[in-house]
Amino acid sequence: MKTTFGETLKQVRRDKSISQRELADKVGVDFSYISKIENDRLPPPSAETIIKICQILDIPNEVLLARSGKVSSEIKEVIGSSVGAIRFLNEAQDMKLSDDDWLRLSDMLKQLK
Repeated sequence: MKTTFGETLKQVRRDKSISQRELADKVGVDFSYISKIENDRLPPPSAETIIKICQILDIPNEVLLARSGKVSSEIKEVIGSSVGAIRFLNEAQDMKLSDDDWLRLSDMLKQLK
């Protein structure tokens, strides 16, 4: 079974020895909001809030973004305005890439630049 956003957030936060209250203070939300998210009583926050949480927890943004099913507004803008990006993603979707395939593809893209 796939781990939920809330479960992932709770595990990472605990691994970093940060309390719900401390995380909430740094994000600028009420600690009960963090509790509700971690217990899957609320859906994941906005992509921008998730990115802020990732920065506070010192983890890559994609760790929590992937669990939320969200992308940053910058990524949406690039994808939405680029024929090439949409074509690339459509072709990748048709290939039914695994997560490992996506990571290898990402590494290959870095080598091209």
